[in-house]
Amino acid sequence: MTFASPEELEAALRAESYLADRSLAVSLYLALAMRRPVLLEGEPGVGKTEVGRTLARVLGVELIRLQCYEGIDAGQALYEWDYARQLLHARLLASGDVEPDAVVDELYGPRFLRERPLLAAVRAGSRAVLLVDELDRADDEFEAFLLEALSDSAVTIPELGSIGSADGSRPAVIITSNRTRELHDALKRRCLYHWIDYPDVERETAIVRLRVPEAGDGLARSVAAAVSRLRGMDLVKPPGAAEAIDWAQALALLDLDEVTEDGARSTLGWAVKNHEDLRTVQARLPELLS
Repeated sequence: MTFASPEELEAALRAESYLADRSLAVSLYLALAMRRPVLLEGEPGVGKTEVGRTLARVLGVELIRLQCYEGIDAGQALYEWDYARQLLHARLLASGDVEPDAVVDELYGPRFLRERPLLAAVRAGSRAVLLVDELDRADDEFEAFLLEALSDSAVTIPELGSIGSADGSRPAVIITSNRTRELHDALKRRCLYHWIDYPDVERETAIVRLRVPEAGDGLARSVAAAVSRLRGMDLVKPPGAAEAIDWAQALALLDLDEVTEDGARSTLGWAVKNHEDLRTVQARLPELLS
């Protein structure tokens, strides 16, 4: 634990261009102090993944990211054997006088083990932040496996035994979910839970100013207000903070001081990423800029 208070952690995150609110800073501080995973839920684009990236930079440790997807299994997250190299090595061993048991021990040794993110994080311990991104896209079986691995902070490989960090420490763990499905209570009980909502206009203005220094106060506030109205238009894919940042940067490159109708019409693709939404917003531009 390298921070004396949530305020110190909040300032460190801000220095790395991530503007965390008080509740998020407290959640991260307590998770680090208690060595518990953090489960971050919220709409796409609110900055959940960026929390893990920024925390790794703040702590000065390696970021190990496990991107979840439909069909991911334990082997893809944990480890696999380099079968091609094992086969080649076995052929070389077969040409010599080697005991069968020695062949097995050599073929299933560390040199032929391919680490995947979860094993790498367990080995690294406190020298890493493990970002388990979009866990809701994986199935129930993988979620149960992940829960077991995080609880033990060690991995058992039949050929090598139990593997953990050299000093017995645990990595900081950030788990994100877009709530495409409900995660199980067992996982939530294991984690500190935090919901990240869309920022209000004031906070989004501050975020844009922090991430896009070339955007003046007027442009940052204009973009934040327009993005807030977009989120109220019942779009299929409402813009997140990342879209607000990109949009502000595009408008700043066009030397605009605020969101104008012509500027919005020509740059809407930075904020709206769905064809039906784009048509809806273009038809309601006066409302957007009112």
